[in-house]
Order: sequence, then C-alpha cells, then structure tokens
Amino acid sequence: MRRTFVTLIAAGLLAGTGLSAEVPGGARLKDIAALQGPAATSVVGYGLVVGLNKTGDRKQTIFSAQTLASMLERFGVAVSPNAMKVENIAAVVVTAEIGPYIQNGGRIDVVASSIGDARSLQGGTLLPTPLRGPDGAVIALAQGALSIGGFGAGGGGNSVAVNHLTVGRVPRGATVQAFHPATLAGLETVNLALYEPDFASASRVAAAINMELGADAAHAIDAGQVRVQVPSAYKGNLAELIARIEPLPVNIDAVARVVINERTGTVVMGGDVRIGAAAVAHGNLSVRISTRLDVSQPAPLSQGSTQVVPQTRLDVDEGDNKLIALDAGATLTDVVKALNGLGATPRDIIAIMQALKAAGALRAELVIL
Repeated sequence: MRRTFVTLIAAGLLAGTGLSAEVPGGARLKDIAALQGPAATSVVGYGLVVGLNKTGDRKQTIFSAQTLASMLERFGVAVSPNAMKVENIAAVVVTAEIGPYIQNGGRIDVVASSIGDARSLQGGTLLPTPLRGPDGAVIALAQGALSIGGFGAGGGGNSVAVNHLTVGRVPRGATVQAFHPATLAGLETVNLALYEPDFASASRVAAAINMELGADAAHAIDAGQVRVQVPSAYKGNLAELIARIEPLPVNIDAVARVVINERTGTVVMGGDVRIGAAAVAHGNLSVRISTRLDVSQPAPLSQGSTQVVPQTRLDVDEGDNKLIALDAGATLTDVVKALNGLGATPRDIIAIMQALKAAGALRAELVIL
C-alpha cells in the first residue's frame, strides 16, 4: 500500500486574543513596520558580460556585438560589428535597489539578467555599467564577477544544468556615486507603515510604543499606519528615537491564510486556519501510456526490409476512494492528520483546499501564487 506523507508548513503570526494564542516576546517592531516616507530607489543599466566559455550571445542577438564594437572603438580599435563572430559575450540588463540611507561610496548588490540568446552566464565578468535612476541620472557604477549559484555542462549532444544559468548576481558589485540620502532632521512626527495592514496590529504597535515612551506618544491612524509624536528629548536626534522603538516586541494579529503555489506544489497553512464541517472524498485516477519498440524482420528471400514496429500499451488505474469527515472548528493539526490519512500529495491538497474554499468550509483567505 502506497504511503504518502504530506508536510504542511505552519507559518502564521498568532494574535493574543480570540482563537489565537499569545506569542512569547512577539515580533520586533522593525520586522513588521517601516518608517514611512523614505523609500528605496530602483536603478537599471545595460551592460556586457565577457569571459564566457562559448555560451554567450550568438548571431540571433546583434546588439551585443554592436556594443562590443562601440567599446573597442573608444579604445582605438575599429572593427565592424558584422565582421565579429564571438560567443563569449552576452548583453545583460543590470538592476539594483539603493536604500534611502545609503551614502555615496556605499556598495550594493546587483543582478545581471541576459536579454539575448546566451545559454549561460557562468564564469562571466560584468564590465563597468552605469546604473540610472527613474530620472535618467547615473547613480551608481556596477562591475565584477558574476555568481549564478549553479552550473551547466554538456558534450556529445548531452547537457546538464543546475539552477538558472542566465541570471547572475554580483555581491557588493556597485558603488553608489551620486545619491542624495533621505534626512530625518526637523520632523515633529514620524509615521510607521505596517507591512501587513491590520487594525488590531496597528493598535498593539501604538500600545507598545506608548509603554516605552509614555502615554499618548503614538496613535493608530488606520490599519496600516501608526503616528508617533517626537518627544522633545529627541528633536535633534531622531535616529536615536527610531533605534529605541525598533526592537520593541509586539504581538501582532494576522488574517488566516492558506498560500498555494501551483507551479511547485507547495502548500503553506497559517496557524489560525479553521475548517468548518465538511466531508472530503478523494480518488486517484492514473492513466499510463507506454510504448515499446519491436523489430520486425522480413521473411527469408522476400527482399523486404527490417521495420521498427511500436507497441503501445494503455493502463488505467483508479485508486481507492476514501471519505474523510472534518468536524466544525477543525484546527491545522486535524487537517494535517486527515489529509495524511487520505493519502493526499501536495498536488491533491491544492485541489482539496480550493474545493473546501468553494464549499465555504475553509475559514481562511486562499492565496494562489
């Protein structure tokens, strides 16, 4: 009898009231909210990766050869792009994100993604590439050796690849050159934006800050925003105030969710998920088609030829049907036990969860990635 073990990852932040259990210590304020206003700046640039082992752009991608010809011309070497035949270069788009408080001279990670028909960026080096902000101004300069976190090899018509080979990262590969960091000077109030807006969570964040700074220091404006009045002692040093409140523990609340990734067959259920009264029936229908190639030899002296004759076999197998009853208010543990007893695979659970939601028995938000 086939045994299938299904692992469901319980990833939920439990609140301290109602059906939720209190989380000792809770989450840090810095992990659930950010200072509203200053934001990261996205930068992008077009560059060239060199040093590839015949895995770069080929004739179908002409702009990489044109880029190389333009670069060589600036070095005093005049070569026509049409006369080039190289396979060790690849045109890439380089992207990065600059935080609001990074100073000029700071270094950030960059990601280089192939935009041509290169097969792999393994072993490549990114040439100096200007990175531009939304206004078109050059903010940073990126260069360095690519790390792709995988490898590829091939020969004799066979090949093997591990992970994605046409996207690479250059750790600390860009130097910030002309960026204007955000400033906190002169603010009378600061607003904290919750990553997951929730009225109960916003109220608890305000209560935690008030316990630290004193009554009426913070107020929840709405589900996603908490306003903090800057005390007089921190008027000229707002960074010290943020450093003081960021480590505060907060017991936040969260909506019960079931997250499904159909591409990978991953199912993640939060700890607050409840199931109403329902009965689940599940049966596996398996269809397997196999083809065997036989050789048919002609009769002696018949002047016939040897032929390959395919023999196709079709097998249909329907697994044992089972019926599992779920009582009202069933918890995550009950669901796990029931689905394990049902012999469900992660792919089966995806269909079961969608059916439970459609039937109104799943008391949680269903998120499909």
